[in-house]
Amino acid sequence: MNCLKKLKVLGESARYDLCNYVEPGIETYLSGKAPGIYNSTSPNGQCIPLLKVLMTNKCSNDCKYCMNSRSSKLERYEFTPMELSNLFLDYFNKGYVEGLFLSSGASKEMESSMEKEIDVARILRDYGYAGYIHLKILPGTSYELIKRAMSLANRVSINIESATPDGFEELTSTKNFKIDILRRMNWINKLSKKDPDLAPSGQTTQFIVGATDENDEDILKRTQLLYDKYEIKRSYFSAFNPLKDTPLENSIAPHPKRTSRLYQADFLLNSYGFSLDELVFDDAGNIETEIDPKYSFAMNNMDLFPIEINEASFEELLKIPGIGKISAQKIIILRKRGIRIKKLEELKNLGVAIKRAEPFIKLNKSYQSVLNF
Repeated sequence: MNCLKKLKVLGESARYDLCNYVEPGIETYLSGKAPGIYNSTSPNGQCIPLLKVLMTNKCSNDCKYCMNSRSSKLERYEFTPMELSNLFLDYFNKGYVEGLFLSSGASKEMESSMEKEIDVARILRDYGYAGYIHLKILPGTSYELIKRAMSLANRVSINIESATPDGFEELTSTKNFKIDILRRMNWINKLSKKDPDLAPSGQTTQFIVGATDENDEDILKRTQLLYDKYEIKRSYFSAFNPLKDTPLENSIAPHPKRTSRLYQADFLLNSYGFSLDELVFDDAGNIETEIDPKYSFAMNNMDLFPIEINEASFEELLKIPGIGKISAQKIIILRKRGIRIKKLEELKNLGVAIKRAEPFIKLNKSYQSVLNF
């Protein structure tokens, strides 16, 4: 089989490994040029096309949700490191891609599978490629191989999949939550601290949302632990998809907005200074899907509102629906210049979503609107 045919299969198989937040249902693969090209977004909003592919879909693990599980009845393919390196360089030289996101199934010789990923990165660096490489660390990878991967990659990641050991055991019997996942995350963190040049963009992880009965509170508690203990840079939330010919094919997919709400809640916790106990969960421990978690917080804490825009601290401004970090910074800068905001139009010009913010603010002690309950 030629490389392009392999890429069609192994590029499709890689789509469930996330490297970017994407609204459910939005296609991010760029089918107009060639297979395997995926649009990622940098922190500054710049679009970065990546070649996103598996080294192989051969796998000895039994993850119940996964199309590449050892029990799945599908044709198995594998790139050699040289094949994939040449294919990437061809894409790169044609201007199709700017970086590589490489993952792999874990064959029975798991260390060998990880070594082949590393070999691709080594070959590319030897050829002079200095751009972005993200390597997926396979569960159970040895310390030395992780160190080698980090010496070549800009970013590494290992998928945690579940928030709890019990949930993890529901999904697989061939991996251990604490040993194969958390211990490896800890190694990555320690290596990064010892040498900041190793995977300088840090590590990320991914949860499978809805494959078990874990609730949103379980997931967000785990993300906080990962950020605090292992300094994870980003958590991604992949909505469980009941795929045909997998053990969970008859299970029910989560609500379409569930992962979106988790991303929003995660953002509040890690960028907006919210604490976990400020988020609103229902009796089942889940975030309401019909309204975003920041608005839900405001609605459930009306004793804190309305907030006077011209006197509020930066932290207080971030609690207001419709006000983001950039608009809050602009408000503070104007205040330092002695400029008071008098009209809603002025807030709008600063980037505030007026319709969302109005019921929760005052301007010069004056209410702007009230909520109708």
